[in-house]
Amino acid sequence: MSSFKHWLKAARLRTLPLSLSGIILGSFLAFSNGYFNPFILFFAILTTVGFQVISNFANDYGDGVKGTDNHERIGPIRALQSGEINAKQMLLAIKISGVLTLIIALLLIFISFGKENIFYSILFFLLGVGSIAAAVKYTMGKNAYGYSGFGDIFVFVFFGVLSVCGTYFLYTHQLGYTIFFPAFSIGLLSVGVLNLNNMRDRLSDKKSGKNTLVVKIGSEFAKYYHYYLIFAAFLFALLYTMIHFKSIWQFLFLIAFIPIFKHMYIVYIIREDKDLDPELKKLALSTFLFAVLFGLGLVF
Repeated sequence: MSSFKHWLKAARLRTLPLSLSGIILGSFLAFSNGYFNPFILFFAILTTVGFQVISNFANDYGDGVKGTDNHERIGPIRALQSGEINAKQMLLAIKISGVLTLIIALLLIFISFGKENIFYSILFFLLGVGSIAAAVKYTMGKNAYGYSGFGDIFVFVFFGVLSVCGTYFLYTHQLGYTIFFPAFSIGLLSVGVLNLNNMRDRLSDKKSGKNTLVVKIGSEFAKYYHYYLIFAAFLFALLYTMIHFKSIWQFLFLIAFIPIFKHMYIVYIIREDKDLDPELKKLALSTFLFAVLFGLGLVF
């Protein structure tokens, strides 16, 4: 019988700061425009945690049963790979997590839209179902899109656009086009974390038939792609700030790009895939820092 410690490890709670970055930024954006509801914030965080845990369980299961997680993989040992949790247990955990997360999402939708906005309620319910399906299909099943190089699109859309813009809409029930700019920043930085993960696992993924974008374009172009992601994230954040400039505090987010640009240099000089592993945590935490500082700059 797997222990609570094993399940906690499989949930990979260290990935939560990155997934919560969009919720935090979306909430700050709404607050800066005069909208806030603590219950929406609370249930949005719970829903996001649920989505992330489902994604982590599904990735563990999908890569485990396909044999992608093996002794050649550089990253941390996964639950199925180590035998701490078996495939049947993990599949059940995915189903239970999915149901619980959907219930929490329904509460969030009701708090935001009530009974009056049935169209928005249905739309966000479908987005919730779609988010769960996308998290599961990333590595699970015969046509897992993470094995065909489409994981970057999933991360950009769900961690960036839907996370920031969706959260903002839950508060405000409206959406201006400039809200997409900081959402793009979060999405691009999140894709950067995935790209690092795929660069680290490039050789083992290639042998296992997991054709990530990095496997398709090679390590050299993957590094250039990484630089473009980070520079684009910086430019979109700067663009939003210039359009909505009111105070010098809005440039507070630049502090977060100090470790990010340092990270870019480290990626540039690294020659061994395994040396990329520590950089995942650095970029993920820097993305979280960016979300907080960008948000604080809006409300100061």
